[in-house]
Amino acid sequence: MTSPRFRVAPAAALLAAAALAAFGTPAFAAGEAKNIVFFLGDGMGPVTVTAARIYKGEKLLAATPGSLKSSERAELAMQKLGYAARVKTFSRDGQTTDSAPSMSAYMTGVKMNNEVISMSADTLAYAADGSQFISGENTTCTATNGSAATTILELAKAAGRSVGAVSTTRVGHATPAATYAHICNRNAYNTIAEQSVPGHANYNAKLGDGIDVLLGGGQRNYLPTAVNPSSKRTDGANLVTAMQAKGYTYVNTGSALDALDATQTGKLLGLFSQSEMAYELDRVNQNLNQPSLAKMTTKALDVLTKNSKGFFLMVEGGRIDHALHGSNAKRALEDTLAFDSAIEAAIAYLEKKDPGLANTLIVVTADHDHAIAFNGYGKIGSPILGKVVDYQTGALAKAADGKPYTTLVFGNGGRPNTSASSQVNSEDGNKPWVAPARAADREDLSSVDTTQDNFLQEVGVNLGTPGSETHGGGDVMLFAGGAGAKIFKGTMDNTKVFTKLREAAGL
Repeated sequence: MTSPRFRVAPAAALLAAAALAAFGTPAFAAGEAKNIVFFLGDGMGPVTVTAARIYKGEKLLAATPGSLKSSERAELAMQKLGYAARVKTFSRDGQTTDSAPSMSAYMTGVKMNNEVISMSADTLAYAADGSQFISGENTTCTATNGSAATTILELAKAAGRSVGAVSTTRVGHATPAATYAHICNRNAYNTIAEQSVPGHANYNAKLGDGIDVLLGGGQRNYLPTAVNPSSKRTDGANLVTAMQAKGYTYVNTGSALDALDATQTGKLLGLFSQSEMAYELDRVNQNLNQPSLAKMTTKALDVLTKNSKGFFLMVEGGRIDHALHGSNAKRALEDTLAFDSAIEAAIAYLEKKDPGLANTLIVVTADHDHAIAFNGYGKIGSPILGKVVDYQTGALAKAADGKPYTTLVFGNGGRPNTSASSQVNSEDGNKPWVAPARAADREDLSSVDTTQDNFLQEVGVNLGTPGSETHGGGDVMLFAGGAGAKIFKGTMDNTKVFTKLREAAGL
């Protein structure tokens, strides 16, 4: 018999339950999210998010003085989503992950080795002699080296939903590839491309009649040398025409995508550059005929939202990572804001079709951090790309050597012996200019405009090679909103994000 002092009168119990219903979190209905848009900012760690928010505030204040009390008070679209979490990103063999296993963990729920894409945990990216399982950009993986791990995109496709992947990298890069391909080494770009082509011998049959939307760069892995002299293909196959034969509409410029009525398009393939697409700063300043990430996202939604059964779409801001590797903070922040604009555009688009996002889950996160740091005791309103101005004195803060230093710095990175006028290009000509090497005693930045496009932040450990700044092993942020978002909270392993996506979608 219950002790009287622990009894609750029926009326009181009902009142208590009502109070919990009023103030507690409503019950979650598994499967309430028939639509999922998964946004991945590659390398977008907490410092990058914070710096991008302040940078956005600076732009708002420049356009509309007085619109904010200070740039620090700005808000990103991703930060307006109602739920948040922290995510552990380590891989099976690395304290610090690369993009392949971290994105694969989100997509499959499997903790795998660095450089492995959507395979079982035992899969190896390297042979016993240390060589990669690739020849050129073709795979040399053996059939006994692991097995495919089912992705959330494949589960959605099997449930009759439409699926897509959008990125500012090549479509076979680690992040988009992890949604639809299975490979023991991420650098087998030709083989990854083949897995997306219905009817090809290497086609991923779990995609059914094909991935419905695939947008990004990567022409050199889809077109033969006869058509594209920059091709990396070794077999003469034209994967674009093979996909067109299966009903895909193909576009290769921003203007062509803009002119396309995607609401009348069944399947869509867009390849807008040889390899990676341009950084947002260069796309805009050079007026390049490439679409913005926001435009690619809304066009993808035009195709996918026609399916009444729902859809899964992955959208990657992939070049945030590349700019950070180059220790070029300005391009990283510009690409982060372009990524955030894509989130804002998607939410606005989907709110019209699904008011309140009652059936749509939005998740925004990163695959890993970077070695970028927010530095000093800067004065409120100081330019995030500028030098630290002391909040007490209003003067430039000085290091022990008497020289100023920037707010954003990197723990490591490449500092070759080059002149400021030299330029190191990627194959698409998008890589930042290389600044002068830092001598043993630091460069005096007193008269240097550190907000210029091509300024490269100082690094603590000089790794010598341009673009060699490393990922960081810190936990990353996750934001969620819409149907099923309430289950994304606390601190979780990246593999658990897959479990929650699957639960929310009822897959």
